[in-house]
Amino acid sequence: MTIPVQVFKQTLGTLFAPIAAFLEDDAVNEILINGHDQVYVERSGLLQRTGSAFPSDYALMSALRNLSQYVGRELSPERPILEARLPDGSRVEAVVPPASPCGPVVSIRRFRREQLTLDSLVESGGISNNTAELLRGIVCQRRNVVIAGGSGAGKTSLLNALASLAQPAERVIVIEDSKELQLRLPHVVHLEAQPGDARGRRAISVRQLLRATLRMRPDRIVIGEIRGGEALDLIQAMTSGHRGCISTVHGTVPADALSRLETMALMSDVEMPIPVLRSQLASAIDVIVQLARGEDGVRRVTHIAELAGFDDRTGYRIDALFELKAAT
Repeated sequence: MTIPVQVFKQTLGTLFAPIAAFLEDDAVNEILINGHDQVYVERSGLLQRTGSAFPSDYALMSALRNLSQYVGRELSPERPILEARLPDGSRVEAVVPPASPCGPVVSIRRFRREQLTLDSLVESGGISNNTAELLRGIVCQRRNVVIAGGSGAGKTSLLNALASLAQPAERVIVIEDSKELQLRLPHVVHLEAQPGDARGRRAISVRQLLRATLRMRPDRIVIGEIRGGEALDLIQAMTSGHRGCISTVHGTVPADALSRLETMALMSDVEMPIPVLRSQLASAIDVIVQLARGEDGVRRVTHIAELAGFDDRTGYRIDALFELKAAT
């Protein structure tokens, strides 16, 4: 039985009282809970341990069970992983015993109330004015873009900023595992994947939504993150005339991002020779934007690379449009 949103909001302040202040602090990007007595927050890209703690693992589990009822998903020793969203849109990922033997582990990615723009990235030091203009031109030219980076590098934030540069007349369809993007555009359609029930039934995957999207007249397709076989569907959509697609993938350098996309495309149910896949990938993706988080916590664009084709002997031809020089 699910809990009505108003009832859950009333209990939220009590059950999550030890972290309530962080849930209201716009400077906090992420809240990390390692067992009941260790609470960390990320501010400006840097982790800090706080003095907050839950009274016990039991109290933390009670809060998580209440959250699981609110979203209508089971949380138990048999299903110890919970993906959920708070009423304000913050994303919650929790792992509980026996999968986490030291106690419940929780990550809460705060929902950004203020939309991140290229101008705000310039102000934070993440990009220069010239780099911002380069990115604007890439989006306006309707080039297919993949944003690559490690966990916490700022991929979703940059995706939001770039996708928001679409023309007001364009129909933009956004596909996500968990709704995070906020595009201030007049014609945006949001689609969200759904997990299955306890028996794995009624699940809706990103790949299923992408296939449906191709029949819904999109001017642009935005996918929050490529994680599996949907990579091949997106590649084929790009090569069949869908321009201006934008998505993210994990990868530390542009070449790694391409390798990851290859691997995920091979996870689909379509058998394709590697040379053919690489040729399609090179035709589909125009630009890779690489992000990294520095030791100072600032998330920066480190590379903007153009994919200029594929050669059977030398591999992908990657031309640097921008590369951040290391400080000397």
